[in-house]
Amino acid sequence: MERHLAVWGLGLWLTGTLAVRMAGQHLFIPGGWGRIVTLFAISFPACFWLVRALCRRTALLREAWPAGAASLLLPTLVLDTFTSAFFPVVFPNVSPQMAGVFGGWMLWCCGAGLLGGLAGRG
Repeated sequence: MERHLAVWGLGLWLTGTLAVRMAGQHLFIPGGWGRIVTLFAISFPACFWLVRALCRRTALLREAWPAGAASLLLPTLVLDTFTSAFFPVVFPNVSPQMAGVFGGWMLWCCGAGLLGGLAGRG
């Protein structure tokens, strides 16, 4: 495990969670599928490149990038399990019917990040 990247991951998770708590009602709108598709389309390459950039920035050897990606994404995978389970409590400003979309978005982002740690040369 790459502890420094796990700390980065925890910070990113906290920042993202606070952002959705404060303004998620503007993004996760029932029936607002255009916004959701746009969010997913933007998030995949952003997460892919963010993981690569953080692995590069922390001077990880290329062979350690998969472990770095896993370390970075582990806080999201663990903590958003509970965020999704208790969605109406954590995000009272967002319609509870959007919990599945939120959970799917987190998996989408983590998949992109893992791919970023596995793909090609740095």
